[in-house]
Amino acid sequence: MAAASVRAVDFDQDIRPLLQQHCVECHGEKKQKGELRLDAKVFAFKGGHDGPAIVAGNAGKSLLYQRIASAQEDERMPPKGDPLSKAQIALIQSWIASGAVWPENAADKAATTDKRLQHWAVQPVAPQAQKASIDSWINAKLAEKNLTMSPQADRRTLIRRLSFDLLGLPPAPERVEQFVKDADPQAYEKLVDELLRSPHYGERWARHWLDIAHYADTHGFERDQLRPNAWRYRDYVIQSLNADKPYDQFIREQIAGDVIAPNDPQAVIATGFVAAGPWDFVGQVETKSEMLRRAARAGDLDDMVTQVITSTMGITINCARCHDHKLDPITQEEYYRLWAVFAGVKRGDRDVDVAEAKRVAEEKVRLSKELAQTRAQIAKLAGEGLDLAAMVGGGVKGRGIDLRTGNLTANKLGYHRDIQTNRLQRIEWPAEVADTDRFVSWVFVPDGRNPVPVAPKLEVKGLPATGGHTWDIIRNGPLNAQRSTKIAGVDYAEKDHSILGLHANSGITFDLVKIRRSSGLGAMRLAAALGFGADAGAAASRADFTVHVDAERKFQKLKMRKDEFTHLDIAIPAAAKTLTLIATDGGDGIGSDLLFLGDARLVPELEHSRLTASDQDKLKQLRAQAARLDAGLKAQADPAKVYAVVSEAQPPVVRVQRRGNPEDPQQEVQPGAFAWAPHASCDFGTNETPEGQRRRLLAEWITHPANPLTSRVLVNRLWHHHFGQGIVTTPSDFGLGGDRPSNPELLDWLAAEFQRGGWSVKHMHKIIVMSAAYQQQSVAPNETAGRIDAQNRLLWRQNPRRLDAESLHDTVLSVAGTLNPAMGGPGYRDFNYTEAYAPIYDYLTPDKPELLRRSIYRFVVRTTPHQFMSTLDCPDPANLTPARAQTTTALQALTLSNNEFMLQQAASLATRIENETDSRAASIRRAFQLCFQRAPSEEEQHAATGLVTEQGLFALCRMLMNANEFVYID
Repeated sequence: MAAASVRAVDFDQDIRPLLQQHCVECHGEKKQKGELRLDAKVFAFKGGHDGPAIVAGNAGKSLLYQRIASAQEDERMPPKGDPLSKAQIALIQSWIASGAVWPENAADKAATTDKRLQHWAVQPVAPQAQKASIDSWINAKLAEKNLTMSPQADRRTLIRRLSFDLLGLPPAPERVEQFVKDADPQAYEKLVDELLRSPHYGERWARHWLDIAHYADTHGFERDQLRPNAWRYRDYVIQSLNADKPYDQFIREQIAGDVIAPNDPQAVIATGFVAAGPWDFVGQVETKSEMLRRAARAGDLDDMVTQVITSTMGITINCARCHDHKLDPITQEEYYRLWAVFAGVKRGDRDVDVAEAKRVAEEKVRLSKELAQTRAQIAKLAGEGLDLAAMVGGGVKGRGIDLRTGNLTANKLGYHRDIQTNRLQRIEWPAEVADTDRFVSWVFVPDGRNPVPVAPKLEVKGLPATGGHTWDIIRNGPLNAQRSTKIAGVDYAEKDHSILGLHANSGITFDLVKIRRSSGLGAMRLAAALGFGADAGAAASRADFTVHVDAERKFQKLKMRKDEFTHLDIAIPAAAKTLTLIATDGGDGIGSDLLFLGDARLVPELEHSRLTASDQDKLKQLRAQAARLDAGLKAQADPAKVYAVVSEAQPPVVRVQRRGNPEDPQQEVQPGAFAWAPHASCDFGTNETPEGQRRRLLAEWITHPANPLTSRVLVNRLWHHHFGQGIVTTPSDFGLGGDRPSNPELLDWLAAEFQRGGWSVKHMHKIIVMSAAYQQQSVAPNETAGRIDAQNRLLWRQNPRRLDAESLHDTVLSVAGTLNPAMGGPGYRDFNYTEAYAPIYDYLTPDKPELLRRSIYRFVVRTTPHQFMSTLDCPDPANLTPARAQTTTALQALTLSNNEFMLQQAASLATRIENETDSRAASIRRAFQLCFQRAPSEEEQHAATGLVTEQGLFALCRMLMNANEFVYID
């Protein structure tokens, strides 16, 4: 052994065979345990995640030697089979000690040549002959298998196919007959142009884009709160598609529109794309655990990066979060470089027009100050008192934060990220109103077991015990779930009254010093009606109300019942500094408990003397002035907002997370992307580069004309929706794990034509639907073709397709004559909403015109699927959905036959037909025309006559709406 250890060791003769035989199986090209490869010199000396495997000249520090020579069985390598012999170990030890000379040969060079870089999807789009066509490429592939296209479909089939594909709605029977009888050889092309001009086109194709943006109108997760301003992004998509906005511009705006065109409201709205996905309120805001916050933020950034890259470039970038991508040549570091692009991006409501929002805010501040001063003069002169609700509102509707949602909302007080039990919390007013007079200084959540500070160096004691938490602090308006705002028959939510509500458990302190300074009042009295507006179902609920002037308890009412009331008349000395109102839960939890004060006023202690004529005249003028100011304030509409990108000027530094663990950060990374697509520089500045500039550079990189993926991915998505499957059947995976194109030459021709046409999506639609391939029959019998190409990848016929859930829903309404054509605006809410810790969405059968709009305008809830829609394969908006599942189940047939919505619409269809026809035979023909866009056959007319005679027209309508011909596109 001693002789073997000192003799010259030949790597190719002695060492390489040992590595090949014992190591490469687990540490080679196909498998890299511990991120270590030993099949090539460059990888072996780089080492794995435990450090360098080979330290030339020092076997003792080389992990390779340590592991093969280990006496510990659980550490020794190789883990399976016989260990290396002492002689073999000595050879490796001697080789390392003598300098670890590793001559590179052809195998080394081959191992370091990444074949994945030659993958078809990242090669430049091949220049194609401009005179070629879709049909020439299709026919060429068919000819290789001795196949041909099927005959052209009849005109009735074609107009139905086109209408559903481009509009998502059936054609009117009258338009079908007109097209069928039109002898003009250009009739088909004119029909295509007509449909592409329709505003319903944008509604239809926006649905496809929103699927891959996983858009919804709520946050998701267990606290699935509303996003009332998300709809503007949905409308942006519809409007952009209708306007045929160039696709490269469409993408750039959605990633960085607020940077590219900050003064263009539509460009700002476009960034709703980045924010469209789910958001974990508990992990991002509510939790006290910093570790959980980091985990939630990591999920948030992963969602943004995955959505942007997958939707635009068809790359499964998220596979590189925990390690280098197993299939595609994308490193973990490159993945985190994309994180650095979005590191300064948060989701939230933002002003659509910043300049207009600033103007409105400034005007509200001016009006609010003048109104407060005028009301103080009126109160001092007439003794009418100062309205506490007006003090809270301050003329800006008392903006505040609901502790359940984290959303800045109207009719609430202050801005609070976190309020701890018994901890005094100063009001954090929004910046645009921070400089107005604020008479409310402190809020708190009492637990009732300990003294509560209501102001510095001032505590109150003797409060009832509470659960120590609350939903929100205060409202100067009614609670959604509250049964009534009436006290003793007076509705204090109506005009000429005011209402100030305190949610149990919460306390609020008014600054009497500031109030006196502003109003000139001295001694005062608090006068108000006090009521308890419990949830309608909370008959047994109880609540408490306590009033303190400074530290002295002036009033306490315990265990108030729902709809119980009383009146307050509390003296406040001229020297008092604070007035504190406290609502607590009565010992039975917060429920929807809201104690509210009606017409709560601080009334001056005045001598009861009549006003002089001069004072009366002055009072009249002040009241008129107050009325004008109040009207002006109400006329200032809240600036439009959109749920979109909210950015930080200087983002935090991003580090690679070992194995995707936020608690194990590694090396720092700079903003950038992956080098696999080498069309342009993938460096997007440094960690000093402003947040918006990073997104702008990413947007330009994605839409660079030389990017081989962006145009390929988009035309393939269009193809998928026109033929039921893409040329690449994995629309969001163009990597090595995805499908290869069935016709790569056609795909490249389409991609090239897309850019030649100015990135016009409508141009590509027209080219596709004008092709003979698109116009083929879908039911042509061809046993030979079916045997050779069962999946129809070569397109020897058109593919029959089932209507998706939204198209089916809209078609039912269209046929029944109940479809509300209103476009745009907030989504319709076909559910009853109950405000709670986790909101309750209880779906209902739509029976009002505002609920019978196209389904693109439906308010989409993430965690509570719509039963009718989800049964018909409407996807989960928590996930990116490039291709919808198509299932066939008995439940679907039962739903179409028995769902209350379907029964309602079948009845509406029957009524429509009865109003449009004057005989049973005509009614049957009209039913077939509306549902199938054709007349019934003689056999169908005879069978339908028997059915209508026995069971009425409703039975026929119900049956036709459940037929395959109604549900499928040929």
